[in-house]
Amino acid sequence: MDNAQAIDALAALAQPTRMDTFKLLVSREPDGVASGELARRMEVPHNTMSSHLAVLTRAGLVRGERHSRVIIYRADLDRLRAVVLFLLKDCCGGRAELCAPLIADLSPCCAPEGRSDD
Repeated sequence: MDNAQAIDALAALAQPTRMDTFKLLVSREPDGVASGELARRMEVPHNTMSSHLAVLTRAGLVRGERHSRVIIYRADLDRLRAVVLFLLKDCCGGRAELCAPLIADLSPCCAPEGRSDD
């Protein structure tokens, strides 16, 4: 991950409909959501949703997979992880004491399934 890739990802999420769409896709992992359902849930026209999904796809945050006549979109959690790690590593500049509180705040909400931080 480099600065340009991080900027692309953050810029894609800087628009409210795209942010809400991405959050919905994350919540629906691993099944994904059909493009038509996304448009209905976000209450935007299908062509507008297609434009938003294209921006998120170019930023690497979502992937679409065609199933017959329907495209199922899924959040790319590996890309999200890469963006967050890039920000933590780059912004903390190797000073672990700066990032420790951020990492601690992320840990309770984001523990992988089957693992507890107790």
